Amino acid sequence: MVIGTHRLLSGDVRFADLGLIIIDEEQRFGVAHKEHLKSMRATVDVLTMTATPIPRTLHMALLGLRDISSLTTPPLDRRSIHTQVVHYDERLIRQAILRELSRDGQIFFVHNRVYDIDSQADRIAKLAPEARIAVGHGQMPPGRLGQTMLEFVNRRIDVLVCTTIIESGLDIPTANTIIIHEADRFGLAELHQLRGRVGRYKHRAFCYLLLPETRPVAPVAARRLKAIEEFSDLGAGFQIAMRDLEIRGAGNILGAAQSGHIAAVGYELYCQLLREAVSEIRGEPPAELRQVHLELGLDAFISTSYVPSQRQRMEIYRRLSRCTTCPQLRQLGADLADAYGPVPDVIQTLLDAAEIRIRAGKLGVDSIIRMDPDIIFTVRDFSAARGIFDGAAGTVRLPDDHTVHWRPPQAYREMPTLVNVLLKRLRDAGVNL
Repeated sequence: MVIGTHRLLSGDVRFADLGLIIIDEEQRFGVAHKEHLKSMRATVDVLTMTATPIPRTLHMALLGLRDISSLTTPPLDRRSIHTQVVHYDERLIRQAILRELSRDGQIFFVHNRVYDIDSQADRIAKLAPEARIAVGHGQMPPGRLGQTMLEFVNRRIDVLVCTTIIESGLDIPTANTIIIHEADRFGLAELHQLRGRVGRYKHRAFCYLLLPETRPVAPVAARRLKAIEEFSDLGAGFQIAMRDLEIRGAGNILGAAQSGHIAAVGYELYCQLLREAVSEIRGEPPAELRQVHLELGLDAFISTSYVPSQRQRMEIYRRLSRCTTCPQLRQLGADLADAYGPVPDVIQTLLDAAEIRIRAGKLGVDSIIRMDPDIIFTVRDFSAARGIFDGAAGTVRLPDDHTVHWRPPQAYREMPTLVNVLLKRLRDAGVNL
């Protein structure tokens, strides 16, 4: 067994019979690093461990390209960390430090800029002269940094003003308050890792995410801060990683990008192609999704007076296109009524047209086209679709085995009567949807 850092990736390291790779803190490794490890032997097994999976890794697990196990049970007596997003307030910072000192605890103050970290430490010293304060960052001489950390562990320092050098590997039970300065500059996974430096024992821990003093917070940063504040329960790393995936995108399965949104083909199509590829590799039968071509001359759309937002209208159309069962359509109609009020006739017609497509597709119909005075059906197997026409009012003709001409009575040809009659024929002939 070899335990090492990134040094194991060097070209001069050779393994005799590599069978298992365990990668801890996976978020610190790039795609090239992990692929290099796997290339050392074709049949190597890989186990990656992290509290906050990289979006690309999590997305691969959700698609079935990788197996995933989630541990949500915390250690005994462990309590969730109280997390709060607040404006920079010297009075609040002093209160947080004094409260921790009153219970013989210690404090991390994270300031991730080395060039002015000493001046920030001086500000903290003026706010809390009772506290013993020290500075720690990666550009300090190794001996001095090691001595500072040793003094902090031995409780000769109360407040450690530091950079993200403390992000992982520290387990100090007496440090139970962390204050992160300008928290909007940090990534979601990084914030979760930093927050994990406190609350390592049975005492209640506190995490304060300070907003910048002189500049506004970007919208994406605001979403990150809201997520880290919302998901503060023990075992919330998976939910945080899911939100990170939503905010940053899934990256490239075949490329080196571990985050980012798919712009070339669109996210929906990208996921669909991946699902189909995974199913094919597993030998699973492809999902049968018949797109019925429908031309009835319908007046069916989502009006701007009902849904003013263009983005919301597009989302409704997208959701409508994904409906494959009648209960999904009914739920969509109920959601529209709940969000925007009673569904107008023009949108109800749109929902009815979607139901016609779903039911007709289940009966083997490829297209339904209105060419007055007939409605022309193209079917794959007339015996499966026969129930649509048995007992139908008007006349039914079969020019060939795959085409049916239905001429309904004159009274049925106007909208919305034709839609209602057609729906009734399909409902009576089809399976229970």
